[in-house]
Amino acid sequence: MTSHFVPPVTPNVTPQPGAAPVGMVTELDPMPLLATLYLRVWCDSGPAQIDQDFRLALGAAAGARAAETFADLCQTLLATARRPLMRHQTGCRCLGGDEACFAQLITAAAFGAREDALMLAMLMVRPDCAPGIVDLAQQAGLSIHRIILRGPTVLH
Repeated sequence: MTSHFVPPVTPNVTPQPGAAPVGMVTELDPMPLLATLYLRVWCDSGPAQIDQDFRLALGAAAGARAAETFADLCQTLLATARRPLMRHQTGCRCLGGDEACFAQLITAAAFGAREDALMLAMLMVRPDCAPGIVDLAQQAGLSIHRIILRGPTVLH
C-alpha cells in the first residue's frame, strides 16, 4: 500500500518578495547598519526623527541637508520601485533582502563603486531612475559615513 502525503495548505499566506530574512542586523558593519536603521525609522516614524539625529551628529545646517537628501532618496526609491519594497520593523533583528540591497547600495555608492551601486539600484527601481537613485545614495552614504567618523550615534 502506498501512502501519498499531501502537505497542509496554509491559507492566506503569500510570500513577500524582499522580506525574507537574509541575515541579522547585528552582523552588519556600521555603514549598512545605520543605512538599514535609518530606512526603518524613516518608514516607521517619518523624516522628523532622522532630521533630529542628523542635526545632532552633523550640526544644524549640514544635518538638515543630509536629512533632506536621505528623505529624497527614500521617497524616490519608494515612488519608482519595481514592486513594493519590504522592510522589517525598527526593533527587528532580522535583515530583509530589500533592506540588505538598500544598505549595500548606499555603501557601494558612498565608497565610489558606482557600477555596483547602479546594478543594485536597478534591482530595486526602474532602470531609467537608477542613476538618480545612485546619486542620492552616494550623498546619503557620505553623510552616514561622516556620522560614523564622528563617533557613536543613537537614534534619538
